[in-house]
Amino acid sequence: MKILVIGDIFGQTGRKVVRNYLLQLKKEQSDIDLVIANVENATHGKGVSYKHYKELKDAGIDIMTSGNHIFANEETRKYIQEVPDLLRPLNSNPYHLGPGTILTKIKGKKIRITNLLGTNFMPLAVENPYFALEKILNLQDWDLHLVDFHAEATAEKIALALYFDGKISVLWGTHTHVQTADERILPGGTGFITDLGMTGPYSGVIGAKPEVI
Repeated sequence: MKILVIGDIFGQTGRKVVRNYLLQLKKEQSDIDLVIANVENATHGKGVSYKHYKELKDAGIDIMTSGNHIFANEETRKYIQEVPDLLRPLNSNPYHLGPGTILTKIKGKKIRITNLLGTNFMPLAVENPYFALEKILNLQDWDLHLVDFHAEATAEKIALALYFDGKISVLWGTHTHVQTADERILPGGTGFITDLGMTGPYSGVIGAKPEVI
């Protein structure tokens, strides 16, 4: 089974890249079974409107994860409960609508995708991500468990990955928009990379114009 995971899609440029190349890539590599992407910056850098959700779905993304900006657009609060494939962080405000983890089936395999939010340097009050993920692990209802950990601090991502090594299949980090070079298989068998990086403008500062930053 081959799963393609895409880091933070930032604004119009990021959407354009996905729109122009993802379907072509899937055609060239016909053995890609599932595409997961973080879309929390898809609409002008913050949030994802329904229009842009549809645009990215039509471009070939199967499951969408997010992070601290998921509800930057008010309309997301309404449509997230109507679509089956857009995640908000599992450990965010429990009154937030939408799933934080979902289970899908591909080629006879049950695949769980979970979205978590970090606590260090994040402006949101969230549940401890360790506690939140432990609750899901108790379900034991998957063949593969994939985790998008949307966090600021590299150390926080590494620590959580090591703690759950062997208990989940893969953990990748998002949010910093800068890809790290530490992709590896941890001792317990879990695949890990601290941050996938960004799908967006090559110049600038993590997607934004330098003068704005």
